[in-house]
Amino acid sequence: MNSSSLTKTLCATALTALLGACASPGASDGWTTLIDGSKGLENFDVVGQANWSGSEGAVQASAGTPPASFLVTRTSWKDVMVRAEFWSSDDANSGVFIRCQDPKTITDENCYEANIFDQRPDPTFATGAIVKVAKLTAPMIKAGGQWNTMEVTAKGTRLVVVLNGTKTVEIDDGKLAQGPIALQWGRGTIKFRKVQVKAI
Repeated sequence: MNSSSLTKTLCATALTALLGACASPGASDGWTTLIDGSKGLENFDVVGQANWSGSEGAVQASAGTPPASFLVTRTSWKDVMVRAEFWSSDDANSGVFIRCQDPKTITDENCYEANIFDQRPDPTFATGAIVKVAKLTAPMIKAGGQWNTMEVTAKGTRLVVVLNGTKTVEIDDGKLAQGPIALQWGRGTIKFRKVQVKAI
């Protein structure tokens, strides 16, 4: 192989490696994938009763025993970002909970709950709000019937929720410092096709 061919081969190899890195976000930038399509149930403990399953390209639930069921991580985080791609029915009651204080008893008082609940009777704490902590600071984005992306960030006392690219909450609250993450089924249908977490 002459030097020109060797140079082209090396350049092609480098380009392939670069494109591969770009095509795999989360693989090397600190993100841990908890749910990827229908895979990931093994990363959680189930609290409460619901028909959680990995099927149709998502981890999902559509029925259960009230008041709610949760998928709870076995790891705790302090300063953390959570990124969740979800689909909810119009009547769904769900949420992404962080810094939970008791992994066997999940509530909106011993965790921060980034809400997914379009039909909540008090709409100020509906989808995109942090229940009992931070009311919506933007008009409510209805999540029902479509795929959405929610990003929840907790750094120190600062809490931020971004839904489909719109910041819906930004507040300081120091009540809860650390704990596991939980995903809720409360009613309706909720599907999670990608959930990632990153310590910050």
